Formats: sequence, structure tokens, C-alpha cells
Amino acid sequence: MDFITTDGFALAYDDNAPAGYERAILLIHGFASNRNEGWKRTGWYAALERRRFRVIALDQRGHGQSGKSHDPAAYLRENLARDVVELIDHLGVNRVDLFGYSMGARIAAAAALAAPERFSNLILGGVGDKLLTERMGERGDLMVAAMLAEDPETITEPFLKSFRQFADEQGEDRQALAAFTQAANPPLDVAGFATLPMPVLAVAGERETNGDPVELARAFAHGHGVVIPGCDHFSAIPHALTKAAVFDFIDGLLDDPWAR
Repeated sequence: MDFITTDGFALAYDDNAPAGYERAILLIHGFASNRNEGWKRTGWYAALERRRFRVIALDQRGHGQSGKSHDPAAYLRENLARDVVELIDHLGVNRVDLFGYSMGARIAAAAALAAPERFSNLILGGVGDKLLTERMGERGDLMVAAMLAEDPETITEPFLKSFRQFADEQGEDRQALAAFTQAANPPLDVAGFATLPMPVLAVAGERETNGDPVELARAFAHGHGVVIPGCDHFSAIPHALTKAAVFDFIDGLLDDPWAR
């Protein structure tokens, strides 16, 4: 299914609502991924549906089956956050749990800051306390170069090469991904994190390169941080312990803030 945003983008999405579902969750995938690869293949659709969630997941603009542009202005974070709110408006849903992974966590945080009344819980996966001081700068330029390289074997940094290989495997539009990275986004309003009224979970692997989720959780008034042992950025998302942490959080079983 898809819908058209107010600025003319066609956004593809899934909306799987079991009979008598008890709550809804919206899933935002990471950079160079899509709703099928980021959430369905990794077992999240099935795990959430077993718990009677209404599962809503979109392909972010520039990704998957959604509309694409090679203009960086199309990918401003405020546009991406607005897409999230417009989708739940389109579906007639008042409040959802919101779960973003990696780049999707940044968009989830921006959406929560823009419309906190629409989200019951906020889950930030694959990020840590580097989010609090993040500047794209040189690393963003390196990602652009990785996306546009004629030969991926010329990419020397393993993290960047893995994203390029992932984009190629998914058949993504690499020019759109480069433009996505070039969007002139200001830093997130991290001072505003402390004002958010909803519970927030930051969860990431022990070998996550984006910092410590426990330290990130301290920036929120109602934050919880969980580290998944032995996992890196890519292996944490399908891991059973990540699913357990998310469900314990939603069920209110993470009593101690910033638990490890």
C-alpha cells in the first residue's frame, strides 16, 4: 500500500492489524534498508503479531518502494518526521508505540520531539550516546563517496563498505541514498529529550559503534538503556535478546532506569 505525503512523495507501507489487536506500533528502518529487510526478514513482524500488535512499517522516502529524489532538500529530517505523523493520520491512528533503528532512530526521535502526544513509547535501536554530540561532517561525506563509488572494492573502511554492499544487495537507488546523506540537517534537539513525556528505551549491541545506549538513556526523563551482549550494529536487530528487551520495556518490566 502507499499514500501521498503533503509534499508529493509516494510512501509505501505495510499495515498488518490482527483481529482484536491491543496496540499499534510503527517501525522505521535504517539507512539503505527497507521495511521488508529491516523488519520482516529479521523477525519483527512475526514477533509483534504474535503479541497482537497492529504493525505499521514504512519505506522511508528514498528507500525501498517509496518515492525517490536526487535532491538532498527532499530528505530534511523535518520532512521525514512529518512523514511518520502523516502516515498515522492517514491510517486514522491516534497514538502508537514508535520504534526506529539506526537512522530510523534519529527520525523517531525527531518525530517524538515534533508531536510527543502521538507516541505512547519511544524505542531507539542501534544508537548510543554519540547521538547526543553527532555531527555528520566528514563521515557523511565518506558515506556519500561510498554510495557513489564505481567500484565498492575501493571503499577501505569496513563500516562504510558494509553499507554499500547492503545497498547493492537490496537494489537501492544509490544516488538517492547519497542525496539522503547530503541533506542539510541541523543537530537533533537533544536538550528537548529531557522534556519528552513518554518512556524511552535505548537498546544497542555491546559492540555498537554509535556509543552506549545506557548513557543515551540518561538524556531522557523516562529513559531505559539496554546493552545486548556480543552484538554489533547489524547483528543486534534480529537478536532474540533485543526483542526481549523491547517487549519487557513495553510491558513495563524494566523497572530500573539505565539497566544493563
